[in-house]
Amino acid sequence: MKYSVEYLKIIDDILKNEEVKKLRLYKHHYSYTRLEHSLSVSYYSYLICKFLHRDYISAARAGLLHDLFFYDCENKETRPKNHIKNHPMVSLENANKLFSLNKKEQDIILKHMWPITRKTPKYIESFVVTFVDKYCAFREWSIFCIFKSQLFGVVPVLQVLNLYHLQYL
Repeated sequence: MKYSVEYLKIIDDILKNEEVKKLRLYKHHYSYTRLEHSLSVSYYSYLICKFLHRDYISAARAGLLHDLFFYDCENKETRPKNHIKNHPMVSLENANKLFSLNKKEQDIILKHMWPITRKTPKYIESFVVTFVDKYCAFREWSIFCIFKSQLFGVVPVLQVLNLYHLQYL
């Protein structure tokens, strides 16, 4: 993915942070690293909020920090209980230790798992990041399913969806 210069300036301090760089070490949704996933969520949220004339800076920054936790969430044996519901709080706590966040960025990080967490987002930007996160997760998961199915000689409907995405978006 090719990022705009403006976008890279917005997230530059976050990408240079040593703790954030550690997200490269964790797989996320089977086929990506957590940093790759977070960059996708961040960039698509930036583009959508910019198009909608919303706070694209907060969306980009919080989108990059929304999954700032340091454990393997795919390992059921070692991940904390209630990971799905609790990781937004863990991510917000970690982000607050490293960066000065505004109220909107905090809301985006804390509520990005809505409706699972039942904490309704307060801002349009929070909804954007929430929906973009779901889209990116589905896309990443579908790529894993396609790869896995090709190993076993099966081509699922998800492959068609992914090709549609690449062709028209």
